[in-house]
Amino acid sequence: MKIKDRIALFFTLISTTMLLMVLCVVYFTFMKFLEADFFERLTDRTMVTATLYLEADEISRDDLDVVRQKYLQKLNGEVIRIYDEKDRATFIGDSTQYWTKSIIDKVRQKKHLKYDDGEKQVVGIYYKDNQGDFVILAAAADFGSHKRLGKLLKIMLFSFLIISVIILLLSRWVAEKMLQPLHRFAQEVKQIGFQNMAFRVKEQSKKDEINLITQSFNHLMEELEQAFILQKTFVANASHELRTPVTRMMMTAELALSKERNPQDYKLAIQSLLEDSEKMNEIISALLALAKVDLTLTNAHFSPLRLDQLMEKIATGWHYKKLPLKTDFPKTTIKQPEVLANAVLLQIALDNLLANAFKFSNNQEVGCTLEVLKENYLITIKDTGVGIHEADLTEVFKPFFTQSNQIGEAGEGMGLYLAQKIISLHHGIINVASVKNQGTVFTVRLPKL
Repeated sequence: MKIKDRIALFFTLISTTMLLMVLCVVYFTFMKFLEADFFERLTDRTMVTATLYLEADEISRDDLDVVRQKYLQKLNGEVIRIYDEKDRATFIGDSTQYWTKSIIDKVRQKKHLKYDDGEKQVVGIYYKDNQGDFVILAAAADFGSHKRLGKLLKIMLFSFLIISVIILLLSRWVAEKMLQPLHRFAQEVKQIGFQNMAFRVKEQSKKDEINLITQSFNHLMEELEQAFILQKTFVANASHELRTPVTRMMMTAELALSKERNPQDYKLAIQSLLEDSEKMNEIISALLALAKVDLTLTNAHFSPLRLDQLMEKIATGWHYKKLPLKTDFPKTTIKQPEVLANAVLLQIALDNLLANAFKFSNNQEVGCTLEVLKENYLITIKDTGVGIHEADLTEVFKPFFTQSNQIGEAGEGMGLYLAQKIISLHHGIINVASVKNQGTVFTVRLPKL
């Protein structure tokens, strides 16, 4: 059974149960009211009977006619008896003994008695008169009230059925409306596949449980997307970087085995294989380090950060290394944080850029400035080193790309790639401009908090 059907069924059961209870209370209250009203009418009949037959000698004929015209309207199945002290029926023409002695004695004891006798209701009173002590009993059937209760019951049952159907239809409509966001969520989730891991379910403005599910799902998709990207990146990098040394090793081995050679040639072949193996080992280590770095970036936590204070801290570290770093940071008295960042990662990125600048300028002076713009902060790192070929400007941020061999330095080509990844993680932009043999300028833009 679908959720909307279960909701509609539960709501209908609860509502109809409460409605049935209310109708039952109304019905039984009305029934008791009619019963009490009929008992009152019977009581009036006994009092009128006492007045007519026991007090008739004390009132005028005109008064007796008024009483008769006002009260003596015969009830359905009406039976009235007046019993004297010897339990004999008197005054009324029909002197048949209708009630037993035990009932008559009970009226004398209680003075006033009311009870049901089958379809009839009975009222008895003990009446003292100058002619003696009497017991007056009256019985009648309230067929009018029974008819009214029957009609009321039919109306209630019909109303109950109609209202139950209406509640069921309305509850289904309400449940469908309530679950529409969940239905849209399910339809959007179906669009997600390995080819569009960047797809996110649209979040609603309402802060309800379905919106919380959407947020949690989108957060999960971000984690899965990052894991998927890490896997694809690792596979792509491994297949690209390992292909060359493996191919060289295979070619060297095939060439060495193609014909008989002297020991010196075999020694050179083995030496070449060893060098390629060491290179492949370095590549594998770099790939694992890269995957570890990407995983660290994925799980990074951010908090408000004063960017000027971080820049001062970085500059202090480079000054401590006795390297000529020229800084120009604005003197601000702003107390609130300026950027949302991970201080450790952001420092790694900026340190990598500064290390790259010192490395390719032979530790000559490097300039570092911080500017406060309208919507973001601009960090500029400028060196006067060997520069970068124009054709290589689009390659410098790729993993394993390095020009260290041009200046006789070792390098794995991971520094700028890592810096670019960290800046992107902070929703920033990093650019590079360079002129060969004149220097390079890296600019970093970070959004304000």
